[in-house]
Amino acid sequence: MGILDKHKVLEKNATLLLVGALGVVTIGGIVEIAPLFYLENTIEDVEGMRPYSPLELAGREIYVREGCYVCHSQMIRPMRDEVERYGHYSLAAESQYDHPFQWGSKRTGPDLARVGGRYSNEWHVDHLVSPQSVVPESVMPKYSFLLNRDLEPTYIADLMSTHAVVGVPYTEEMIASATADFEVQVNPDGDWDGLVERYPGAVVANFDGQPELTEMDALIAYLQMLGTLVDFSTFEPDASR
Repeated sequence: MGILDKHKVLEKNATLLLVGALGVVTIGGIVEIAPLFYLENTIEDVEGMRPYSPLELAGREIYVREGCYVCHSQMIRPMRDEVERYGHYSLAAESQYDHPFQWGSKRTGPDLARVGGRYSNEWHVDHLVSPQSVVPESVMPKYSFLLNRDLEPTYIADLMSTHAVVGVPYTEEMIASATADFEVQVNPDGDWDGLVERYPGAVVANFDGQPELTEMDALIAYLQMLGTLVDFSTFEPDASR
C-alpha cells in the first residue's frame, strides 16, 4: 500500500481523521506552549517603561470607552514603510501594562503608538473638538463634549489597585498618592515633583486650557505619553532572545 492509499484510508474514516487531527494539534500545542512554563518572563524588560500615571490611566479609559481603538491601532510593524511613517517598530514591553492592549490591524486613521509629543496640546484640543479643522479629509467624529465633562478622581485609586492585582507594578505609595497625582498633573504651578519621581516623563500641563479638570485633559495626557517612554537612540534588542 502506497502513501497515497494510506492517506485515502485516513480521509474516508471520519473518526480516524478526527483522532489524527487532534494528535497533530496536541503535539503542535505542546511544542509551542511548554517552553513558556520555563521562562520567568516572555517580555523583554525595556528601560524607561513604567505604569500609567493616574491621569494617563483615566485618559486611557476614556480612549477605550469612546472606541478610539476601532480606527487607530497602536502597533507599528517592522516594515520599512511603517517605520518611516510612524517611527521605531512597537515593542511588546510598551504594552505590558495595557489591559487590554491596543494592538490591531484596523487603521481608518493613523497609528498612534508614537503620537506623544508630535503635536501641541492646543492641536489635540482643536483636533478632538473639530477634526476637520486640522485634517480636512478626516472622517473622525467630533469629541467637543469632553471639554464639558468634569473629571473627578473618585475611583482612580480603586482602578489602580485593580490593575495591580493583574500585575501592573503600582506600589502602595503610588495608590496612596493617586488623588494628589491625578489633580497636580494639570497644574504646572503645583507641587508635582513627587508625581514626576513616581512617573518619570509624565507631562504636566493644563492640557485643555480650562480651569476645570476635564475628560479632555485626561485623554490628551494619555495621548501625549504614547511612545515617549523608551529612548530608541540608546535601545538595543536583547540578542539572547
